[in-house]
Amino acid sequence: MRAGLFFSMSGFLRPYGRLLIVVFLALLLGACDSSGSAGLNSFQSQDGRYGFLYPNGWSRVAVTGGPKVVFHDLINSDETLSLVVSEVGEDIDLEQLGTAEIVGKRLMEEVIAPEGTGREVELVETNSRKTSGHTFYDLEYSVHLQDRDRHELATVVIDRGYLYTLATSTNEKRWPKVKQLFQKVITSFTFLI
Repeated sequence: MRAGLFFSMSGFLRPYGRLLIVVFLALLLGACDSSGSAGLNSFQSQDGRYGFLYPNGWSRVAVTGGPKVVFHDLINSDETLSLVVSEVGEDIDLEQLGTAEIVGKRLMEEVIAPEGTGREVELVETNSRKTSGHTFYDLEYSVHLQDRDRHELATVVIDRGYLYTLATSTNEKRWPKVKQLFQKVITSFTFLI
């Protein structure tokens, strides 16, 4: 009896089998994220000039007189993502400011831990990469504050006279859990026009 049911079902599936397999594979592949951006949302500037990815569950925060864009995690509120845009002049490129290490140390001394803040910062690692005709410096910092330790990743790039610094930050305890996610975020920054 079971064999008869199997053969009658296989007869039914034969003409539709390929279609079912194709639909199943399409659904399966659609659920896979081949771009490596699972768990991330996309952000694009209002003028369509640049974009980047940010983690799911993070919310944009309005700030005045600070970074151009700020996101923070709704659950771990001390995890942040910020984009600072500074004018540097049309004739400046990133390499003219120095190597990744030189720029990383300058950012550390002038922005992250200027004299008198009581912060101790270590430039852990630097990397230079070229993407879509732009040079990016990826920077990793370990930051010691009076009450806690933090970790920060940043990428720096110049385009059309503006220096863009996209940075992510978390407490040191969460760093091992979010390191790869934060690396995807900072390396996702791109110019669209």
